[in-house]
Amino acid sequence: MQGASAHRTHQSLRTMGTLARPRVILLTYLLAAMELTCLFMQFSILPYLSRRLGLDSVAYGYLQTTFGVLQLLGGPVFGRFADQRGARAALSLSFLAASVFYLLLAAACSPALPGVLLLFASRLPSPFMHTLPAAQMIITDLTGPEERPAALGRLGLCFGVGIILGSLLGGTLSTSCGIHCPAIAAFMANLLGAVISFTCIPAKTKEASVDAQATQPGLPKASVFDLKAITRLLLLPSVLPVFLVKVASGFPSGLFMVMFSIISMDFFQLEASQAGYLMSFFGILQMVTQGLVIGRLSRHFSEEALLRASVLVFIMVGLGMVLMSNILHFCFLMPGLVFSLCSLNVVTDSMLTKAVSATDTGGLLYRNFGVPIFGHVQLAVNFLIFLFLWRKPMSQKGDKAK
Repeated sequence: MQGASAHRTHQSLRTMGTLARPRVILLTYLLAAMELTCLFMQFSILPYLSRRLGLDSVAYGYLQTTFGVLQLLGGPVFGRFADQRGARAALSLSFLAASVFYLLLAAACSPALPGVLLLFASRLPSPFMHTLPAAQMIITDLTGPEERPAALGRLGLCFGVGIILGSLLGGTLSTSCGIHCPAIAAFMANLLGAVISFTCIPAKTKEASVDAQATQPGLPKASVFDLKAITRLLLLPSVLPVFLVKVASGFPSGLFMVMFSIISMDFFQLEASQAGYLMSFFGILQMVTQGLVIGRLSRHFSEEALLRASVLVFIMVGLGMVLMSNILHFCFLMPGLVFSLCSLNVVTDSMLTKAVSATDTGGLLYRNFGVPIFGHVQLAVNFLIFLFLWRKPMSQKGDKAK
């Protein structure tokens, strides 16, 4: 049975052919960019919709926390589902979950419906909204070891495209057509993405040898919800330190980015279109840093050196955020923030599938202490992480997740 299944998988990959693989990879890039564009479209309208529904900054923080916590909890389960059902099923599931997400968000914009309830209910599909990890899985399966780093690095460019287009389209559509228009457009785009991914992505993208190793004879088939297997992988000595550094170091920036839409509206006094322009600038910086800076630095410096550098820049950015008082100051801080975020993700993403920095207290911090509190947290946490990295190397030979 297993030999026949492996043979069918090998035949499927051979049928795909060498000419079809670049097309599948290009289609994966386009689908990832489209989903990220929709995601940042809703980010651009969410604070204004929340304010219209009567939510304050604390309630908005809880709303974003719900999204982050559900994605964090759903990430390992989604990864197990992708390993067992294939990348096509995972990508299709992600687009279908996003469709439900945006449909509920569009319904929350209607004055005739209970907007606050629907707004929080729209967060429920988020455990299955992991398009980027699914795209990473497809590209990893369809590329060789030599071309894989460059192919995965292009997903960072897709992220930048999503920030630029999503921020511009979200602000423009909400201003010209109403606040519900971006949510409806995102709903239709994700339905289209589900159809395209199910019909155009190969059912099996892993090599036959990989599939044969995944299910060994005599062992029971692992469940998608096998928490013991997930915990075993997470607690490997080569994985746990990187996971902790990724979450702890990214936590302060996660606090700030979760509340950034409210901060841009309250602290910086920006309109929806102006906030879109600011996020587009962020996206351009991210594309330049991901596409030009990080790649060149990685050829000259080790991963440990880049990780220490990102944490050190995080410390300086945190100090600058403590003293920040206007939008111009933040624009000067953005290159350092983007560099640290990109470096942190590039170094750790090779070991971790998805880690979302969720915040339980972002709204309370912003309301009680103001914007400088994010700088204090950034400075303190990353200073401790920097000391940890300086004393304890990340790489441990011989510890590999098989």
